[in-house]
Amino acid sequence: MKKDLHPQNYRPVVFKDMSNGDMFLSRSTAKTTETVMFEGEEYPVFKLEISSSSHPFYTGKSKLVDTAGRVDKFMSRYARTRK
Repeated sequence: MKKDLHPQNYRPVVFKDMSNGDMFLSRSTAKTTETVMFEGEEYPVFKLEISSSSHPFYTGKSKLVDTAGRVDKFMSRYARTRK
């Protein structure tokens, strides 16, 4: 492995999802001023608005939008002008 490959401030950081409170530990260079206790140790914390634990795509709790009705309405409206 190459020496001095990572920046000097590459360190363990806790990422906290503010929408549901989930936290996970990863390494990052994100600038933080707050700290949090995680698994018995204190780490810098970076607050996220949304993560994979709360995003509708990953949780399967997404809303289905009825686009077929919109497309049909569009086609019926502009089909008259194409004739």
